[in-house]
Amino acid sequence: METQVRLSDITMNVRSAGEGPLLVLLHGWPQTLYCWRKVTPALAERFNVVAPDLRGYGHTDKPVGDYTKRRMAADIRELVEVLGYDRVQMVGHDRGGRVAHRFALDHADVLTHLTVLDITPTLGMVRTATYEVAAGYWHWLFHQRPDLPELLAGANVDGYLRYLIDDWTFQHAAMADGVPHYVEAFSRPGALRAGFDDYRATPQDVEHDQADQDAGHRVELPVQVLWGDAGLAAGAGALDAWKDFAPAAFGRAIPECGHFIAEEQPEQLVEAILAHHPAGV
Repeated sequence: METQVRLSDITMNVRSAGEGPLLVLLHGWPQTLYCWRKVTPALAERFNVVAPDLRGYGHTDKPVGDYTKRRMAADIRELVEVLGYDRVQMVGHDRGGRVAHRFALDHADVLTHLTVLDITPTLGMVRTATYEVAAGYWHWLFHQRPDLPELLAGANVDGYLRYLIDDWTFQHAAMADGVPHYVEAFSRPGALRAGFDDYRATPQDVEHDQADQDAGHRVELPVQVLWGDAGLAAGAGALDAWKDFAPAAFGRAIPECGHFIAEEQPEQLVEAILAHHPAGV
């Protein structure tokens, strides 16, 4: 079921299924809540699965302004409250994983279990900006330029998104039905600008993360870290990278998988989520 949920300053598009403990799934770029379609049915047998379009994405509002992970995590905290829950479990992929990381720092009182998919912490990436990292994440710098990415990507949204999705995918056939949906979503007014503003918030995100590190503030939960063995985080020492930020982090690579784990290897992802996320919380 897809609904519109009114928050304090935006209306958020949300898809939900199932009953039980609240499990929130946060998508990345260049995607929408549609990326969870293959894993939701199995998870909904044990959870109330809620997948929102993040601020600026899909059918959620796209205001001009604050796209820091702190602001986006606050959106999700408000959503949890509006839904009537005081506890939440969370899975975050890509940009959604960065929102989930910030949620774990700012709203630890309500988060009980966390899984992050194919990312390493933002601050850690900045600290270890090797040539290999820069080559794999060149789009981060490009997306932060004012106006230019809208100008160039906007001239051929289909071509730009297909290039990146294809480059980051191992199981190409698994993405075939999703790509047209994402192209349509990012062809809507304001969608490219909002998605790039997510990246443009990186300097503020780094400041927030550094302040937490300086204060000795870590994620105390045993964070489950999963990455595709052919994904963006595969060569970045993903698990070790998380240890500085979440000392109890654990996890593994998903074989024969690129960046888009929920679509490329949904059965393996469901198995991993169910192993870490209890239905009785």
